Amino acid sequence: MFGILGATRVLGADGAEVALGGPRRRALLALLLLDAGRVVTVERLIDGLYGEEPPAGVGNAVQSQVSRLRQVLPAPIEGRPAGYLLAVDPDEVDAHRFQRLAAHGRNALAAGDPEQAATQLRSALALWRGPALADVGAAPFAAAQAVRLEELRVGAVEDRIEADLGLGRHRALVAELGELVAAHPLRERLRGQSMRALYGSGRQGEALEAYEAARRELADSLGADPGPELAAVHLAVLRGDRGLLPGGGGSAGTSASGRLSAGHVPRETDTGGHVPRETSPAPATETPPTPPPTGTPPATDPTAVPTAARHELPAQLTSFVGRAAELDRVGEQLTRQRLVTLIGPGGAGKTRLAVEAAGRHPYDATFVELAGLTGGAELPQAVLGALGLREGGLLPTGGPGGPGAPASTVAGPDPVARITAALDGRPMLLVLDNCEHVVEDAARLTERLLASSPRLRVLATSREALGIGGEALCPVPTLGLPRPGADRAHVLASPAVRLFVERATAVRPDFDPAADPATVDAVLRLCTALDGLPLAIELAAARLRSLSVTEIADRLGALPDDGAPYSLGVRPDALFRLLSRGSRTAQPRQRTLRGVVEWSWDLLPDDERAVLRRASVFAGGWTLAAAEAVCADAAADDRNGRNDGSPRTGEDSAGIAPEDVLDLVAALVEKSLVVAQQPDGAGRVRYRMLESIRAYGAERLTEAGGTEAALAAHIAYFLDFALTADPHLRRTEQLEWLRLLSDDRDNLQAALHRSLAADDIPTAMRLISALSSYWLLRGVRHEGVGPARQVLAAIGPHPPEGMEEEYALCVMAVVGTLTDPEGFTDHVAAATRVVKAMNRLARRFPALTVLWAPFAGAPEEGTDTVAVLEDFLEGRDDPWYRALGRLGFGLQSWMVEADAERARHECEASYEGFRRQGDRWGMITSLNVLADLADYRGELQDAITLLGRALVLAEELDSALDMAELLCNRAAYSLRVGDHAAATAYCERAVELSRRAGAPETLAMAHLGLAESARLRGDLAAARDLCEQALAECPTGWFSGNSVRSSVLVALGRIAVAEGDPAAAHARFREAATADGLSLHLPPTGWAAAEAAAGLALLERDPHRAAVLLGAATALRGSALGGPDTQAIADAARTALGAAAYRAALATTADLPRDAALAVVTDYLTAGRPG
Repeated sequence: MFGILGATRVLGADGAEVALGGPRRRALLALLLLDAGRVVTVERLIDGLYGEEPPAGVGNAVQSQVSRLRQVLPAPIEGRPAGYLLAVDPDEVDAHRFQRLAAHGRNALAAGDPEQAATQLRSALALWRGPALADVGAAPFAAAQAVRLEELRVGAVEDRIEADLGLGRHRALVAELGELVAAHPLRERLRGQSMRALYGSGRQGEALEAYEAARRELADSLGADPGPELAAVHLAVLRGDRGLLPGGGGSAGTSASGRLSAGHVPRETDTGGHVPRETSPAPATETPPTPPPTGTPPATDPTAVPTAARHELPAQLTSFVGRAAELDRVGEQLTRQRLVTLIGPGGAGKTRLAVEAAGRHPYDATFVELAGLTGGAELPQAVLGALGLREGGLLPTGGPGGPGAPASTVAGPDPVARITAALDGRPMLLVLDNCEHVVEDAARLTERLLASSPRLRVLATSREALGIGGEALCPVPTLGLPRPGADRAHVLASPAVRLFVERATAVRPDFDPAADPATVDAVLRLCTALDGLPLAIELAAARLRSLSVTEIADRLGALPDDGAPYSLGVRPDALFRLLSRGSRTAQPRQRTLRGVVEWSWDLLPDDERAVLRRASVFAGGWTLAAAEAVCADAAADDRNGRNDGSPRTGEDSAGIAPEDVLDLVAALVEKSLVVAQQPDGAGRVRYRMLESIRAYGAERLTEAGGTEAALAAHIAYFLDFALTADPHLRRTEQLEWLRLLSDDRDNLQAALHRSLAADDIPTAMRLISALSSYWLLRGVRHEGVGPARQVLAAIGPHPPEGMEEEYALCVMAVVGTLTDPEGFTDHVAAATRVVKAMNRLARRFPALTVLWAPFAGAPEEGTDTVAVLEDFLEGRDDPWYRALGRLGFGLQSWMVEADAERARHECEASYEGFRRQGDRWGMITSLNVLADLADYRGELQDAITLLGRALVLAEELDSALDMAELLCNRAAYSLRVGDHAAATAYCERAVELSRRAGAPETLAMAHLGLAESARLRGDLAAARDLCEQALAECPTGWFSGNSVRSSVLVALGRIAVAEGDPAAAHARFREAATADGLSLHLPPTGWAAAEAAAGLALLERDPHRAAVLLGAATALRGSALGGPDTQAIADAARTALGAAAYRAALATTADLPRDAALAVVTDYLTAGRPG
């Protein structure tokens, strides 16, 4: 849900509020929400956010804000040729929903249905949380939109008041209208409504005085008289016209009130015994109605004075937390449907929600508790008892004639007939609570009562639907939890945490989570482990009498204990033991969490129990195909011809075939034991279980002896799934398969860890290899580090025969995270031998080729790289491999042969090949190299544009690693043009993304970018600290990590130069040049070193050497000079030497080949004088 009627707000699927960031991003979201589901042009976004004088580079700024907003929203922002579209149903936006409901209410008012109008308009106005666009008021677009929305709100208030007047609620409206008139003194419609409310409350004189006050205000403020509508109301009040009242008739009053209510003409109200909440007597000038004769039902008297609705509902002793949206939904459903069933798992709070919703309903409400019934035959008697009907058949006071009517005898022995007679014509809301164990009888009774009592509404609670015609279902989910990474304020504001805190303070009044960050973390951990299930949270809070919240959370724990990055849930024994002390007055099944789950379990047939316990091995959720493989007795053969696990035997055998699983899962969904999630973009449904149900199922699976077979089936299915997915990640369906793998990320990780726990090393190796491309594309390579370490520790540096590529991929998974390669050299050597034996190019797992290149770097001197690449491509018709080969040719041409033109040609060809295949990783990599080449040619703006295109693709991949690397590169270009603010913002975002990706190399690059920005601003202390931090983060022992390390050392040398310390500068430069000389051969590192060396020469009062080194930098870069600081060095050298001498010195090296130019630089860095 999205909100702008108040502060800008987004609620995730779990009900937790999404952290949106600063005011500019909120304003952007608000603009998109105002046109939800429609394209908003870039021009309109710029005008709305920046006004008539946007800053330079505003297009990039908007793109950046959109990119950041995409990261947090639960709905996609789609880029279109003209602008952007927020792909949400407008009804999910409170402003659009408000306008729809308000229009429905206005239409109902015009159609003469004030009751329906009042309900719709109240629902519309309940969506307002404060002034519209409250937190983005400074944005240029906001003022006009806020005024428009406020005008609509006030109009809806007037319509709602008109509906209430039509229902006879005059007395209750007097005070509210007094406040509204004071706030809007010139709105004549409110003035007229106030007069009518006063008149209908028997206060005719005050109504006339109200008219005089209106006349004076209009004259003083506008120099005008009241309009004809207000004057007509005045005349009707003077005459005592009963046409101003509901059902009063009379042309004058009806005409006046009708005109003032925008065309609404009140119809004659057939009360039929209806009992609205707010009523008022007739004006004092009226003749009181004559009482009806004895035996005549009072409800037939059109002038009968209604009284307040009676609610026979259980009194509540605790606060109601976190169900505002559901409460509104139930109220709205009850206005449209006569049967609404709240469905959800045990402990979700269905009963409490039903009681709260019934308490807000305008009808009489009666609560019927069914949990204690032992059979359906007792159900009619339970309803009779709740209605207060005695065995003799007498209705109590308030019987069929409504409240206040005399008791009467009801004929007929049939209890259902007696209920029907008691409901005779009464508008009644019947609440049937806990229907699940008598669901068929409850369905039959409800259908019969609704058919015979047209003014009856039923609100039922059940773990499954009643399944009769006209039933509206209202799922009751668990309470919302905060999004991962939410700040403390959002954590404490989330519904689940609020419930825990409220119940905890009732047990321990001194409990204050906000005073201690560790306590907040423990509460969040606890509520998350309990899925936000209200009963479980309340039972956990009760434990605070004897344990701290941290102790409770620790005892629940997470499985396994090694902190694996996937969800296997809490410890079942601890869960049910800890949550076992509920209220003494609660139903026995509601006193413990185990009791709640067992109540549902006991109602299941054997085959549904078998599926439920076997499904407990899933981590996070599952698809129907996975359930068919894991939950059937004899699983079908999978796609690779293997069988998914062991056959079921003994107590766990249930004779379930794969084709039976669909109906069994559907039955569990209908009984609220399994949750069916919304279909994804491809129309597929996923399923999941609450943790309490999963834990209970796991216990039952162990008792049945089925755990080993279920786990084996789970591992086999997800290994096959990963192997099947891998080739699709290099085709046009890449995004679809990435999403499928992400959906089952927990299951894939669980299969990997379970195979290791079972010492099934070959399966673990195959899973690591099959998932390597996924981890690469998603930028989450760190997920494979722990499992790969376990594999390598188990087998040592000796690849199993036939699994050489799998072994090398395990080494690659670990090596990129090493800041100290000591102890891992044997594995690196063994992997090197494996890859060399394959000519460095993998045959079965392309991810190995992709990952090996940044590890090994350029080929050894003398290697015929063209022959290697051609050998790789020989016999390969797959266009993806050919695109990869062209990329390899391009990198070889650029980084080794210094042939920039050929590199450009090859990389453009590789980009086109990857584009045709739909591989965004390949497109990103090609664009990144093309951006470097554009910079080499001096076309900086083209380079920035190419990186922008690559960033869009990285966002589509949702690859934190690729986004971080691209942002670091973009920051470097921003520094070159002097935009320090943009560079800092890019690097700060890159730091965040690098940490999310678990990528120390990229994290070091981001800190290096921040250091460079600080240096150029003159904050040398901060720059040095950031460089030292980057140095500590750099992985070592492999090519790409060493190149970043060299860049950091060069940056530290530049800082020393800026501080006037040539000795320290020489030391840092010498370390950069000698630690891994090959790193300086990379173009960016090499020319950065040359420019830095020029600065050192200038510090040593050698402007000629500085000019020579700047010439070498030009040769390495391909264009003249770099950023602003390099320009300053050149200006100083030119001033010292004179223009002619400077040009002559520069020319000695500016046209050298790359190797010769680099030799000039390294000679100076390694042999230059230290002071």
